Amino acid sequence: MVVLREGMCPGLDADLVRDLRAAGIKTVEDVVSSDIEDLAQRCSVSYKALFAIRRVLLAQHAAFPVSGADLYEELLSSTAIISTGNPSLDKLLDSGLFTGEITELSGGPGSGKSQVCFGVAVHVSLHLKQSVIFIDTTGGLTASRLLQMMQTESSNPEEQTEALQRIHVFRLFNIFSLLDCLFALRSGRLQQACAGSVKAVIVDSVSAVISPLLGGKQNEGMSLMIQVAGALKTMAKDFNVAALVTNHVTRSDSGGVQPGLGVSWSHIPRTRVLLERRGEGGGGRALQSALCDPDQVLQTALSHQGRVRPAVVEPLERGVVGKEKTGRD
Repeated sequence: MVVLREGMCPGLDADLVRDLRAAGIKTVEDVVSSDIEDLAQRCSVSYKALFAIRRVLLAQHAAFPVSGADLYEELLSSTAIISTGNPSLDKLLDSGLFTGEITELSGGPGSGKSQVCFGVAVHVSLHLKQSVIFIDTTGGLTASRLLQMMQTESSNPEEQTEALQRIHVFRLFNIFSLLDCLFALRSGRLQQACAGSVKAVIVDSVSAVISPLLGGKQNEGMSLMIQVAGALKTMAKDFNVAALVTNHVTRSDSGGVQPGLGVSWSHIPRTRVLLERRGEGGGGRALQSALCDPDQVLQTALSHQGRVRPAVVEPLERGVVGKEKTGRD
């Protein structure tokens, strides 16, 4: 709350500030919410003068109204859709990853979460020529794996080298290091750190550093999780980048598979995709997405090189899973 003081606006002199305080009016909010006619009588001041002061204070401190049409135009001009490099996954995600939003991939071990993240990083850096921030909290990312995946997309060694240089890797193995990194990037050093245009921030995995702090007597875990969420959301919005995170899975009371980190985290991602490992061949299956038809499922297959091969979206078996609930209407 802004405290009233002399000289804040024309007509608000020391005597009037003193009279207003004597009447219990100490802040701008008090002036705006008070009955001006009654206040003018109590302070023995002109109604017109006090009304003019109120209008000036409103103009200085109130939020400027913006029409819905203007907000929509701003959204259209600032939002971009980044392809994941896999046509079927793009279809499941309603064309790809949306900038300004958080997309979550969840699944058990070997379901392909990291491979999808690697594929997104390779596609954005190699084909879109944009920089990627890759935060590795599990130690699973190696330059040789990225190069291997790039070699399946391009035979030009110079192009591969340039693409690798556009992927900026941070290895962070606890939540405090993760928060320090996110706050540093959010404070304006994102573009400077990468010396170019950043279009994707990938955290693989966010649950690896958060889940050890949840439950039991560790009360600070929930607060730290919300701080991570806030930093990711702010960065995605302010810098117009797509945020992609991975999460583990747990069993619900009914025995079904569900993303981890609890109900509080479930409201953080705008889109959630659940991956499932199928068969001995290492195939992956995306079961749920906020943006897909609830009767569709993505069939993917991981090649021996770790590349997610394009596949088709086919009907989902009835009764297996429903549509994931999110904030997008």
